[in-house]
Amino acid sequence: MQLSLDGTRFLFDGRLTYHDNADTHADARGLLMNARFIQGVFDDAADPARFARFGHGSYDPDAQTDRLIAALPEWHAHGLRAFTVGFQGGGPCFTTANPTIDNNPFGRRGATIDPAYASRMDRLIRAADAAGMAVIVSFLYGDQTLRLEDDRAVERAVVTASRFLRDGGYTNCLIEIANEHDVSPFRERPIVFQPYGVAHLIRVAQRESGGVPVGCSGVGGSIRQPIVEASDVVLVHGNGLSRQHFLNLLRQTRAWAPDRPLVCNEDSPAVSNLPVAVREGVSWGYYNNWTKQEPPTDYAIRPGHDRYFAWRMADALGYRPDAIADDEQFFLYGLGEHEAAPNMRNLDQPTRWPGLACLYPERVDRVEFLRDGRPVETCYDDPFAIGWRSNWLHHGRPAEPGTHRWEAIAHLIDGTTVTRSADVELG
Repeated sequence: MQLSLDGTRFLFDGRLTYHDNADTHADARGLLMNARFIQGVFDDAADPARFARFGHGSYDPDAQTDRLIAALPEWHAHGLRAFTVGFQGGGPCFTTANPTIDNNPFGRRGATIDPAYASRMDRLIRAADAAGMAVIVSFLYGDQTLRLEDDRAVERAVVTASRFLRDGGYTNCLIEIANEHDVSPFRERPIVFQPYGVAHLIRVAQRESGGVPVGCSGVGGSIRQPIVEASDVVLVHGNGLSRQHFLNLLRQTRAWAPDRPLVCNEDSPAVSNLPVAVREGVSWGYYNNWTKQEPPTDYAIRPGHDRYFAWRMADALGYRPDAIADDEQFFLYGLGEHEAAPNMRNLDQPTRWPGLACLYPERVDRVEFLRDGRPVETCYDDPFAIGWRSNWLHHGRPAEPGTHRWEAIAHLIDGTTVTRSADVELG
């Protein structure tokens, strides 16, 4: 499949994306709805045994890639046309401190790619091509880039990764130079942290990749004009933003790049932001820390946020998905048999990360969480979760011995309530 650009729109094999579905809304054609599957080639040279969890007896990086490949057709059927995967992965934001992980395939000097990573990335890109999907290949990630010895090694890594894409002959890729170039770890690698350094790396990747479209993201809500002007595809992150702040970000970015595609390739499970992007002609990126970034990852469309995002995406595109019954529009998650795990802030403390996923969070005023009949917390913002810190992060609650009853009571704006409950051992 040949990915190409036509002004602000994407084409597959010379035709606007979604042309293959007669029901697709005309203004949705040319979008590139996507998800953050950043750990698709993840490994940890430091301590892979710590990722033998969530019901898996061991951690197998090839199996991780295989699970993502197996899930692609189901995601494609709901309208997903791209996903972001990182050579240096992303942070397991709940359970493991990222600086303790060694997930850098470029070595200290940035001059080579570990053959096992190269093999997994090759299989993944080719599988995406066969499924009719594009891959946003992210080169650099915060703490992992500090394993490159200096700025020259960073630039060599960009050259190395770009030439990997060129020599592989892949035609369904985009490049993200760095995941959020302005997060604090990159301060120690100014060539990534400074906007003009990023613009330089974009030009290096454009040259060395043989013409793969290139962009680079900043933290949620951050855009830098030198990066926007150098990019073929403008990448933004919406995590942490209200719908109004997200709209403001898209409009300011569009003012700087009226003639290029604008892609949000990371937001959150807050599906209420999805229609904001689509109305602005912007591709939206689903990002679920809990189900899609904690290895070993299950990349299937799981109950709760995954299912609701897939449905809302299909509906926004005009795919006419089968209706989800009223009694299935709320899902209490984070309380499954294998979902207690160490907390990165206290590795000796098993923790659960409960929340209530909603098909239409816009209809919810607040959610009250109770354990054993006693109030635990009230959450007013989507996604509704215990220990809410942002729309992409929550801190959860220690799991204590015994069996406990959890309840989530959603107070809807029409005055009615919906309750979901679960009895949980080690609650």
